[in-house]
Amino acid sequence: MSLKVSIITTNYNNADNLKKIIKQVKNQNYENIEYIIVDGASTDASPAVIEKANEYFGDKLRVLSEPDSGIYNALNKGIRMATGDIIGCCFDEFTSPDVISRMVAVMEKEQTDGVHADLNYMEGDRIVRKWHQGQGKIRYGWLPGHPTLYLRKSVYERYGLYKEDYRVSADYEFMVRILHRGEVKLSYIPEVLIHMAYGGTSNNSFGAYMISLKEGHRALKENGIHFAFFTDCCRTLRVLLQFCVCGSE
Repeated sequence: MSLKVSIITTNYNNADNLKKIIKQVKNQNYENIEYIIVDGASTDASPAVIEKANEYFGDKLRVLSEPDSGIYNALNKGIRMATGDIIGCCFDEFTSPDVISRMVAVMEKEQTDGVHADLNYMEGDRIVRKWHQGQGKIRYGWLPGHPTLYLRKSVYERYGLYKEDYRVSADYEFMVRILHRGEVKLSYIPEVLIHMAYGGTSNNSFGAYMISLKEGHRALKENGIHFAFFTDCCRTLRVLLQFCVCGSE
């Protein structure tokens, strides 16, 4: 039997976007998907959208609706609910119906702990940033694009979940924690598999970006990365180059 993939979407009072995300997951051609929606007790049309999702997914849909303390708290709830062999998140647009199928296939073929791919940041139909990082080392500012990262459940069982005392960079801290020692092996698909709406939690304002830098430095220090400032600089340079590559085309 094929591996089960648990896909988690968190939502709070964003019914229109939730409707789009549900359609993205529904259109994936991989058969063994468990879809988890963690809703923060929304008061807009989200409950009706979730009810409609029952028609698409049936017993493959799991829903939790209750107040939470933020996106990382909601994600941790979803991970705890997940019964799949592989866990990932969906907040954005898959570029084709076979994204999950391809991710599972490469993980199985290469017997790795997870998979990641390229992504584009989008403003409408316009590409504003290209995340094409390939493989690398955390030490030199590399990290996977979090929306493309799908991991075996065993990784969470071994390394733990997102640290909820981070405001905007718990995903970065988590990736540093699991990857900097080289124990978690990732496959890489060198293609754009996700179109991500630009303006996420860590880059939707100058203030949020500064918090992200501060929390990123903290994440490196907490995980024993020596000369963390060097890694900070490398990471910032990589981000700037992503904008430059996009702007030059």
